[in-house]
Amino acid sequence: MDSPVIKRALISVSDKSGVADFARELADAGIEIVSTGGTKRHLDESGIKVTEISEYTQFPEMMDGRVKTLHPKVFAGILCRHNLPTDMTSIAEHGILPFELVVVNLYPFAQTIARAGVTMEQAVEQIDIGGPSLIRAAAKNSDFATVVCDPQQYDNVLSEISKNGCTELQTRKTLMAAAFQHTARYDATIAEYFSNSQTSDRFPQTLNVGLTKKYDLRYGENSHLEAALYSNADQSDANLVNAQQLNGKQLSYNNYLDLDSALAMVRGLKRPACSVIKHNNPCGAAVADDLKTACERGFAGDPVSAFGSVVGFNRTVDNTTAEFLAAGEFFVEAIVAPNFEPAALETLKTKPKWKKNVRLLEVGDLQPESQSWDYRNLVGGMLVQVSDSGSDNEQEWKVATEGSIDDQTMRELEFGWHMVRFVKSNAITLSKNESLVGVGAGQMSRVDSVDISIRKAGPDRAAGSVLASDAFFPFADSIAAAAQAGVKAIIQPGGSVRDEEVIKACNEHGIQMVLTGRRHFRH
Repeated sequence: MDSPVIKRALISVSDKSGVADFARELADAGIEIVSTGGTKRHLDESGIKVTEISEYTQFPEMMDGRVKTLHPKVFAGILCRHNLPTDMTSIAEHGILPFELVVVNLYPFAQTIARAGVTMEQAVEQIDIGGPSLIRAAAKNSDFATVVCDPQQYDNVLSEISKNGCTELQTRKTLMAAAFQHTARYDATIAEYFSNSQTSDRFPQTLNVGLTKKYDLRYGENSHLEAALYSNADQSDANLVNAQQLNGKQLSYNNYLDLDSALAMVRGLKRPACSVIKHNNPCGAAVADDLKTACERGFAGDPVSAFGSVVGFNRTVDNTTAEFLAAGEFFVEAIVAPNFEPAALETLKTKPKWKKNVRLLEVGDLQPESQSWDYRNLVGGMLVQVSDSGSDNEQEWKVATEGSIDDQTMRELEFGWHMVRFVKSNAITLSKNESLVGVGAGQMSRVDSVDISIRKAGPDRAAGSVLASDAFFPFADSIAAAAQAGVKAIIQPGGSVRDEEVIKACNEHGIQMVLTGRRHFRH
């Protein structure tokens, strides 16, 4: 099948990024451009010759732009099959011109409903009618029409037009698939918004998760498993999926899991912070007045386990911090941070023994994570919950033991409570000087997690530390173990039928205890 020469383009875009340059090159190639109101004004201002859509259809735009492209002269020109004489005769009889190129993107519905205080009426006006119809028509007729719905597609399309005067069939098929994915995501967003608005139920009756494949991974969690990375266009927070990789080989499936945890752990902390993650659990973390000190204390948490770890920062990595990392005997798989100073980047690329392979990921400025949904796959379905990313109201915390808690100890308890929520349950952390010194993770018994955290800390660091537990203590036996190790304060949710027994044990051992009233169990 011969690819038709592109003689005429219909351009109607909401996102006008790069469209003027794109249209100028089309015009320079002798392609006639037909456009709609806002897009035409934008192209006119750039000095590009454009035919108004209403001039072509001889029918005015009306209803504040609600109706402008919905016309047989437009859709027949897009849908005509160039190799079918009856189609070509029909459009000729009715004075219809073929459109070989359709460039359309849609009203910003998702961006509109994301704004605080948006009204139903405002949302309704951002439901695009003509745009999806144009995209679907051109996609359906991809044997002859080229559909472009993303500014990132402009360069490739221009390259093929400049070379051949047309696009290749395989390109049109690829663009067709992208177009239907684009309209499917758009419709799913609208459906979910209005489904939610008609019910008090937090969760929609039908859940559509719109993901776009970024690339295949070398393998999955284990080497015999295939895997790929997908992105969620609705996620606007600084994140790992959209990070810029500055050095090193491609990330693995497990790298992504660990780096996501590393970033989550430092996000939202007010002071410079470092997290050191291994197998999706922290083996060290700290906050300090400067990033290098936080990094030093983070790696001191469990230096043996830190070999082969990934590292997360909540501040721009400076060269002093980079020099510490480069000089260490430990091996680092990957580092994620908002930014890297040029000198720090050079140091990490050239000085460490592991310089060739270390992955350096830059995510941009961190803000506290907006609350979203967590998904967990089951055979036959999926569990969905609101993400446990919001901060706790410390005004609701209760000092359950005798006496008051000084400010320094309370800061240490706040640090421990932040950290324990990122440890797999049953989770216990010991911290001292706002640094993790012992972690007990993933045990079936909370007593075992307490014992492991104390053993990891060692007697010197355990003495004077504070303990955080992600869920309540069912018995007082862990309190005795903590007291023997020299723990001075404990923070935990409470809620056990034996809370009074646990509180009494704390008082007997001189340990202060705070009850938060909220569990952060990480299954």
